[in-house]
Amino acid sequence: MIDFHSHILPNVDDGSRSEEETFEMIKEAKDVGFDTIISTSHYIKGYYEVNVAERNEKVNKINEELKLKEIEGIKVHLGNEVYISRDIVELLKDGKATTVKGTDYILFEMPLNSKPMNIYDVVYELLKNELKPVLAHPERYSYVQEEPELIYDLIDSGVLMQCNFGSIIGMYYEKAKIISRQMLKNNMVHFLGSDVHRQNTIYPRIPEILEEIEELVGEEKLEEITTTNPKLVLENKEIEIETPTKIQLNFIEKMKMKARK
Repeated sequence: MIDFHSHILPNVDDGSRSEEETFEMIKEAKDVGFDTIISTSHYIKGYYEVNVAERNEKVNKINEELKLKEIEGIKVHLGNEVYISRDIVELLKDGKATTVKGTDYILFEMPLNSKPMNIYDVVYELLKNELKPVLAHPERYSYVQEEPELIYDLIDSGVLMQCNFGSIIGMYYEKAKIISRQMLKNNMVHFLGSDVHRQNTIYPRIPEILEEIEELVGEEKLEEITTTNPKLVLENKEIEIETPTKIQLNFIEKMKMKARK
């Protein structure tokens, strides 16, 4: 499996706080079946601004240390979780932020609680520059929870979706759980990521989450979103996506969505 979203680089954002913690998280990932981790440290202009060269150096050092420590069968690749902005393409061109492993695929995030007015402008700019946008954890955004058809519209506009493993079991509260499960059922999830920030948090729960997902969508779809699709990204190849269907919440789900958490 390939972890499409992680914060394992030490001392670059709100993720790993030390090299020791980084390697503990990598060992946890390996123990539950990951053979590849894409390091997607935050790039937020004016806040988290460790450039590509410095982060690439850290990734190379981690991979070298894995060999020295004889931790085999797992590798780390460079990526970013880039905060949405009007100059997102310039950030990439200037070597401040990066795509996934230098491919055409870029993981970007939006504010959790305030819907950006320029979403479609940014998406258009990325597509115009032959980049393939992947939205990080859409199920967590409050405005997506209130207006889940936004996911359908973004997919229709050319955006791929990455959900967090933890959302499936309610680690980000009930609303994210409901939306992520509906996304899975409606062909709206193209990648899954741990979004790991600390050891002994998400990775030990991966086996039970995989069982939940397989029960929801089957083994073939699980393989597609945990291995096949992310591998195609790392090879910079096209992903054929199934046609999504709009989310229609049932009465019980609507009642839960109205609850505070």
